[in-house]
Amino acid sequence: MKQAKTVILNARATDIILGQNSPVITGLEQRIPIRAFGRGNELVIEGDDDREVSIAQRIITILIALIDDGIRLKKTDIVYIISALYDNPKLDISRIFKDSITVSKNGKRITARTFGQWRYLRAILDNPIVFGIGPAGTGKTYLAMALAINALINQKVKRIILTRPVVEAGEKLGFLPGDLAQKVDPYLRPLYDAIFDMMDYEHFQRFIDQGVIEIAPLAFMRGRTLHDAFIVLDEAQNTGPDQMKMFLTRLGLNSKMIITGDITQIDLPHDRQSGLVVIQDILKDIDGIGFVYLTKQDVVRHRIVQDIITAYDRLESKEKHND
Repeated sequence: MKQAKTVILNARATDIILGQNSPVITGLEQRIPIRAFGRGNELVIEGDDDREVSIAQRIITILIALIDDGIRLKKTDIVYIISALYDNPKLDISRIFKDSITVSKNGKRITARTFGQWRYLRAILDNPIVFGIGPAGTGKTYLAMALAINALINQKVKRIILTRPVVEAGEKLGFLPGDLAQKVDPYLRPLYDAIFDMMDYEHFQRFIDQGVIEIAPLAFMRGRTLHDAFIVLDEAQNTGPDQMKMFLTRLGLNSKMIITGDITQIDLPHDRQSGLVVIQDILKDIDGIGFVYLTKQDVVRHRIVQDIITAYDRLESKEKHND
């Protein structure tokens, strides 16, 4: 016997949920075995299973609440919300989108887009050292940069320090042409990409000239103590254990360190261990150090990126099984 529920939509929700090219109905019908259609300012949900229909109804109710709160949902957000709530109907998904970070003086704000990203964001706020580990596209670097800029504009720190191992150059920058910035720039481009999405070039260059933002290869961190700073180590899977120890012991007073990396994309020689892999067992029980593991469900790039990661995971699993 068919089950049916009707959700009354306000004008704004009607435009978004029932509007042309809206991903809501398509997303619901692809993820949940129900049929949904608009009728005036109503959304009718039909299905053979009352539980499935009720879950779909709850998802729509939550979407309406988010829309009423002024949260601008992208297509990827809507697809994620539907999938996450179908898998876990009790998930309090609203808090993901309500925790936002101001990243400019004119009020531009950044929010987490998945539950994993929200846990990562909260871990950074609550701990002086956080490791963000996961595949490309999960927002590890982007959210770290957003929180660094937020800490700077709110005068919680005096400077931002961005670093990464330059393994592609064998850490031997002296043989590359140009000054330090020219040598390091190509290797730190992902950090620049994140910055320029939140800050204009002139503002950024002024901070560089004043030493408020410092960009340097990991090898240049040795022997320093970093006070009043927000420090981001990117591509940390390409650090050796000794480099990781050296970096972590640079932490000074009133400072925060974020270490990001993808342990499935290690570029070190096969005879060298990754410091990011080793450190997980060494520091796992220390209070004040957070480990957040992001997955393909946290990818916020093009939808096909999740499919690519799944395909590679499947291949690696098959190869391990064959071994």
